[in-house]
Amino acid sequence: MQQDHQGDQQGGDAGKRRGPRNPRRPRRRRLFLICGALALALTAGGGVAAYQYDLFSDIGEPISFGRTAETAADPASGTGAAGRARPGTRLPTGPAAKFVRAARLPDGTEIGKTTLKGAKSGFTGDVWVWVPKEYDDPAYARSAFPVLISLPGGRGYPNNYWGTGPGLGLQQAVTDGAEAGRSLPFILVMPVINADTKNHFDGSDIPGQPRMGTWMADDVPDFVKANFRTFTARDGWAFMGSSSGGFGALKHVLKHPDRFKAVIASGVDIVPDSPLWKGNRAAMDANNPEKLARKLIEAKGPDVYVNFQIGTKESGRDQAEKFMREYGRGPVHTRLQVIQDGEHNGKSYVRGMREGSLEWISKVLLAPTPDPAPAPAPETAPSKTAPSKTAPPETASAAR
Repeated sequence: MQQDHQGDQQGGDAGKRRGPRNPRRPRRRRLFLICGALALALTAGGGVAAYQYDLFSDIGEPISFGRTAETAADPASGTGAAGRARPGTRLPTGPAAKFVRAARLPDGTEIGKTTLKGAKSGFTGDVWVWVPKEYDDPAYARSAFPVLISLPGGRGYPNNYWGTGPGLGLQQAVTDGAEAGRSLPFILVMPVINADTKNHFDGSDIPGQPRMGTWMADDVPDFVKANFRTFTARDGWAFMGSSSGGFGALKHVLKHPDRFKAVIASGVDIVPDSPLWKGNRAAMDANNPEKLARKLIEAKGPDVYVNFQIGTKESGRDQAEKFMREYGRGPVHTRLQVIQDGEHNGKSYVRGMREGSLEWISKVLLAPTPDPAPAPAPETAPSKTAPSKTAPPETASAAR
């Protein structure tokens, strides 16, 4: 895979080194400086400044999304929210995961973190989740939401920089796109993609290694279904990834077209190249996007939608265009988003998503459906035997 240089610190100032403390600084002066910083945060930008300087940090505190525990308690009862779900909506099945706050965004939305023990893969790793504002809107309480499983590049362990680095702008891009009517309000699910910091597992079940393919294609979606309102059809499920995560995202959609419909693959290599595949050629071929695309074409479906993103300041465009020429036919629909002056990093890829890729993927996936606003209650006509004392009958009629 291309070397991925997107550290979490690129999302903000968290990675900046702090200078050494002065042991002779008087305690009163330190207290004065702290109070001054607090006042600055409150006056110069209010809550946003406080968020940026992390002065009111509640990171690590327990949080929940929606009414997961309540709907998961008895999904088949036919009463309450479980009995009123829209057709095609899968209510949370439980058991409910325990989330802690990983980040609080300026708009009030939150990124939660939990540790998932994969029942099918046997792998245990962390998963970050963000839900849009619409998810907790009562108007959408009966609706499913589309899921975008977002994979990082680099080692992808023990963190996923889409979840730990909100400054990269992925969550804000979805929010802005939804408000402008160009993007669906996705649930973003951000798992780790590797099992350690030493190896790349190509998002696959490499014989004799942790089963990272099953982790991402089975355990992570099962976790989402247990905790969130999701679509029963594959039309509500997609992947997004960059660099090594882009390879995994592309591979999963082509390998499991019955489960996932679309992918945004950024700065991506096309074929598996982990050294761990040595001596396992058949297993490697079973996880090769080129061979999977050929198999899908021969089977004549189901249709999948692939959006490549490539910056003009990185390599890899020739590989994406070659894949599009050879396999972009029949049920494999392809598109290329060229990012002018884009580099091999998350901020460039989020810019590409803003410039077209989010709108593209939103057109091929299912959208959440709000309930119609309740009609206003009709006004009661004034009694003929007891006309209003504050206005003559004709005036009350005109007001209606």
